[in-house]
Amino acid sequence: MGKVVMYGTVSVDGFIADENDQVGPLFDWMSSGDVPLGETGEAKVSQASYDYTRPYWDQIGVTIVGRHVFDLTDGWGGKPPGGIDHVVVVSHRPMPKGWNPEAPFHFVDGVKAAMAKAQELAGARTVEVAAGDVGGQVLAAGLVDEVAMDVAPVVFGSGKRYFGSVDAQHLLEDPDVVIQGNRVLHLRYRVRR
Repeated sequence: MGKVVMYGTVSVDGFIADENDQVGPLFDWMSSGDVPLGETGEAKVSQASYDYTRPYWDQIGVTIVGRHVFDLTDGWGGKPPGGIDHVVVVSHRPMPKGWNPEAPFHFVDGVKAAMAKAQELAGARTVEVAAGDVGGQVLAAGLVDEVAMDVAPVVFGSGKRYFGSVDAQHLLEDPDVVIQGNRVLHLRYRVRR
């Protein structure tokens, strides 16, 4: 099995969106350079951000998200973001009416079922878990190997927390990745076992 990485872009004070689910300047780093991050060329980052982010994205086989993120993005139009093969959606509700059942999205109830499905689909590739409530639940269940953060230089003051509603202490190792890009600091920590 591949490793499990909890990932998200986060404000300096620990939020992935404000109270209204707006990300504001969190993703300014994805338009702060001149190196295209993907084939569309929509995102252009610094060379340092490209050298870190592109190889990471290429390792991802499956992303786990919550139903809230799925609904906010309209399921990315049925096409997983960033060229990822599959998305596993943690939801107590069935897939939306009219949703294409052939789209590589898998709806499961609960984080343990989501992880089992994601690992089955990913094989030896990385399972990415989106930061937020679902990511926090996966961390609390002891299923996360690494925490990766793209820290943006903004303070929200309140909003949607990177670790969701996690209310217990979890120890991380010292960061093994610290890379400064334009408008972002890329950090990666192994979860202490």
